[in-house]
Amino acid sequence: MHWKIALGLAAATLMSLGPAASAKTSEEAAAKPAKQCFWTRQVNSFASSDNHIVNLRVGVNDYYQLEMLGRCQDVDWNHKIALVSRGSDYICTGLDAEILSPTPIGPDRCPVKSIRKLTPDEVKALPKGARP
Repeated sequence: MHWKIALGLAAATLMSLGPAASAKTSEEAAAKPAKQCFWTRQVNSFASSDNHIVNLRVGVNDYYQLEMLGRCQDVDWNHKIALVSRGSDYICTGLDAEILSPTPIGPDRCPVKSIRKLTPDEVKALPKGARP
């Protein structure tokens, strides 16, 4: 008979912790931004107005901005670049990718520092030469 009471108390304790535990996890999820990743095969076009930022059009309506770790020679003049992924074709962070930018003396390998998805308002605000 005592074990029934102990099981009842244990079940009541777990039930009382349930909502608090789930509330905590949803608070933690809200605090961490969701990863915004894309497949390299979905990149349609690019544009750059300087040698530190490359904007990509991914799919139909998504735009991503890649910030280079340093200067990427001729990326703002080239009509073609290569997006190279490290490990997987799924890119989520700057460490996942690098840009190859053709130059007269060979390709410039440009490590990507950061990647972020642009909002529709940010895309509209891009200068003409920086919008893919």
